Amino acid sequence: MGSFSKLVFVSFGVINTVNAWGVLGHATVAYVAQHYLSSDTASWAQGVLGDTSDSYLANIASWADQYRLTSAGKWSAALHYIDAQDNPPSDCNVDYDRDCGDSGCSISAISNYTQRVSDGRLSASNTEEALKFLVHFLGDLTQPLHDESYEVGGNDIDVTFDGYKDNLHSDWDTYMPEKLVNGSSLSDAQSWADSLVKEIESGDFKAQAASWIEGDSISDVITTASRWASDANAFVCTVVMPDGAAALQTGDLYPTYYNSAIGTIELQIAKGGYRLGNWLNSIYSSKIAKRDFESFVETRDAAPAAAPAAAPDLSVREARPLSRAQLAREAMGGSCCKSRGREEDHEHQH
Repeated sequence: MGSFSKLVFVSFGVINTVNAWGVLGHATVAYVAQHYLSSDTASWAQGVLGDTSDSYLANIASWADQYRLTSAGKWSAALHYIDAQDNPPSDCNVDYDRDCGDSGCSISAISNYTQRVSDGRLSASNTEEALKFLVHFLGDLTQPLHDESYEVGGNDIDVTFDGYKDNLHSDWDTYMPEKLVNGSSLSDAQSWADSLVKEIESGDFKAQAASWIEGDSISDVITTASRWASDANAFVCTVVMPDGAAALQTGDLYPTYYNSAIGTIELQIAKGGYRLGNWLNSIYSSKIAKRDFESFVETRDAAPAAAPAAAPDLSVREARPLSRAQLAREAMGGSCCKSRGREEDHEHQH
């Protein structure tokens, strides 16, 4: 594959927090999505975010990770993942009814915020929040270990990568992508996104890109997002831990394991950006543009009526008994990601 791994970039420093796909991965998803937004969708998104820069989605791509670490945003931690109750490496599968916890999950969150971002009755700040969540959660869903309950999504699988002890989840989120691009800045993300767009338009991804969004429908978000989660979850059995977790805990994951996994990481980042661009285009054309036109016609010819109540937040589900994996999440404060196993003040060198 003519991937980014064949290019060399200068490091702009390393982010010292562990987030889903890391700051680098989420920004790259956002930059790929920006490439595929229509001009109308881009203008709408820039207006919602109050940002007309060339990084309007990338600038907010990790906002949800920052928000979940605050006291006000702690409630949203469970929305970054879905804990598939499967049995890797022999069986990988996602079942929304079985796996989405009572506090919600990434799939229910995408459904909720798809509805809310196009609801003209919401305040500007609530619409902005909905868009920020969508940009982030569509990225989360493509990271295989965000669709897996085994060992708390790999957080409890202690491994060694490139000479440093950490956990498998953080390696997939952060350290392997940063190793690939030799950095973690927005500039690095933009460069990586550019290389992925080339793969989508004229490289190894061209023949398969259409299949990434085939059947996607904002009218059936649960089915669509469940398909995305299942697609990513399958890699847990085939790429993430094909020989089981124990096989990853002997020796260093770099370079042999890294070389076997990095192509999948690039594929999933590309999928996330391509899907996000298509998803936002669909929301804009099917909901927002249509709503704004109908509202214009109605208000032009009729006396103004009282606005109906805004749609409720549907991200939280009815309470039910917690599974073993969900109890483990509770022990982590509901977080998607455990703190790195490396020293907090250590910057991984590339």
